[in-house]
Amino acid sequence: MESPVAASELVNYLGQEVGVSDWLQIDQDRINKFAEATGDYQYIHIDPERAAATPFGSTIAHGFLTLSLLTMLGSGEGRLEVKDTAMAINYGLDRVRFITPVKVGSKIRAHFTLQDVTEKQPGRYLIKHHVVVEIAGEDKPAMIADWLGMTITS
Repeated sequence: MESPVAASELVNYLGQEVGVSDWLQIDQDRINKFAEATGDYQYIHIDPERAAATPFGSTIAHGFLTLSLLTMLGSGEGRLEVKDTAMAINYGLDRVRFITPVKVGSKIRAHFTLQDVTEKQPGRYLIKHHVVVEIAGEDKPAMIADWLGMTITS
């Protein structure tokens, strides 16, 4: 999207893809830091030698790492932006499915489709995006999610 749209105009974008992120390479350092932050040290994430002997053939990113990257993947140029946004708050998720493991060294990107907009109070909009995180070179996505955000306008 080129310029911010008024919250009242969001209904015009329902069912449309409103953003595609840049590609992001998932490296072992990012996976290791996520393991450290969450305490999830399962070997399929942090031990390249042991993980090589699994059906994955390498370490894989935590599913929750992929999920946590939605904030990064959803920001930046080319995304639908609401005019006069004072703040946007992560409100939760209605559905999340981890479909295909993200192998170390893979590149991912996210596609955002506007699914629903509800004005909960004057100037407070609950916005639902259907998000598909694709992996470069893979037929099936890494993850699909219905992500909720509250946008508060001034």
